[in-house]
Amino acid sequence: MSQDQLELAGVLRAGAARPDAGWLEAARSDRTVSRAEAAAVAAAWQEAPVGGRAVGLLAADPLDLATLFVALVAAGATVVPLDPAAPAPAQRELLDRAGASAVVSTSPAAGDLGRPVHRLGAELAPPPLEGSRSAAQGGVLLFSSGSTGPRKAVRLREDQLLHVARAVAAHHGLTSDDRGLNPLPLFHVNAEVVAVLGSLVSGGVLVLDDRFHRTGFADLVRARRITWINAVPAILSILAAEPGEEPLPARVRFVRSASAPLPVPVLERFERRWAVGVLETYGMTEAASQITANPVDGPRKPGSVGLPVGVELRVAPDGEVWIRGPGVIRAYADGAGAERFDADGWLDTGDVGRLDADGYLYLSGRGGDAINRGGEKIFPREIEEVLRRHPGVRDAVVVPRADPVLGEVPIAVVVPQSSEDGDGGDDGSDAEAALAADVRALAERDLARALRPAEVLVRRELPLGPTGKVSRPALREELVAP
Repeated sequence: MSQDQLELAGVLRAGAARPDAGWLEAARSDRTVSRAEAAAVAAAWQEAPVGGRAVGLLAADPLDLATLFVALVAAGATVVPLDPAAPAPAQRELLDRAGASAVVSTSPAAGDLGRPVHRLGAELAPPPLEGSRSAAQGGVLLFSSGSTGPRKAVRLREDQLLHVARAVAAHHGLTSDDRGLNPLPLFHVNAEVVAVLGSLVSGGVLVLDDRFHRTGFADLVRARRITWINAVPAILSILAAEPGEEPLPARVRFVRSASAPLPVPVLERFERRWAVGVLETYGMTEAASQITANPVDGPRKPGSVGLPVGVELRVAPDGEVWIRGPGVIRAYADGAGAERFDADGWLDTGDVGRLDADGYLYLSGRGGDAINRGGEKIFPREIEEVLRRHPGVRDAVVVPRADPVLGEVPIAVVVPQSSEDGDGGDDGSDAEAALAADVRALAERDLARALRPAEVLVRRELPLGPTGKVSRPALREELVAP
């Protein structure tokens, strides 16, 4: 592979040679960004003094964010993407931790971020900036999900981002004929690498939505001639419950599920309803998103997160999953978590699992999530998978609660499938009590005694971390709060 192909600038120049080739489309307007237009924006930023600097990026429009993300990385900046919906103090905290010297923004309403904010016009060109240009490899600085503990700073270099994007494209068979749909936020690694860079390196088109819209979703897929969809389990759970029988068009080759465990019952309901195969995948920020994925054309194994993609993977005798490879970091940017890395480049993911005879990975949960019940380790996922089989349960999360005899016991929190369940008042209370009783009966029937939740609680929503995953620490604190 030539040096030009190893750099985003080279990928963009190759795209510019096809002036009519599309790249980005807005899901709910006629706005587009061609490959030539993206290359022109990137070329302008390569003349700006941003190389070697950490630069915040704030844009509510997903096409603006994607175009500027690629342009700034190609210009040698370390991009710190910000959630446009987050309050200014939260944005400022991330910028402080990242050491960002300035913010590039298309939002005129950016709050006080404690450093210069360079507001851009519709052409996305850089304003006059002081300083000299510096040759540097660009990248992105993100923070781990925080679903199991403090968030850690992760810097991913340009070459790491491109390695994983190409591995994703190759594994999923993405080509210039593909048209992807991404309703996921672009300030997270999944959408940045899998959707934005995956479509860029494969030559395909990416349709970007500002968020997932349940209403009109299938019509959008049909109208935009979508061939693959980038999703998360929460989206699949909602779509699996959609009424009607009309499937998605045959041109939709697969739906990709990432960012959280996909319950097998949800996978099965979705595939029955929409007649499209779901590829469960597994990734983490520290690996530039993807680690494993089920194949498009090979055997797809429900309950498994698939085969390693672009990484080496091994499972230690105690079940800990370790990875290393060109896309995997060797240390956290803030120096935290040094004990998770060894001298040979292996990273302890913190997850626990097993490999089957075909090399498919099955995850049991995270090591830190294990519940120690009288000396026996229980992983929440094996309980959650059973509870999610109940047709009235949209999601289930199991966390430990202190017990004077056993040390810890599992507690289950379930979210009703329908928004009508548990709306409040007497009827809502009765519905919640009936659902909790049903779930307890299901656990009594299908789970061994040690795995049965000591209590089942019904909640309308669960606490989420910055990346949309359920925050187990926050849920545990909530359950023990007086």
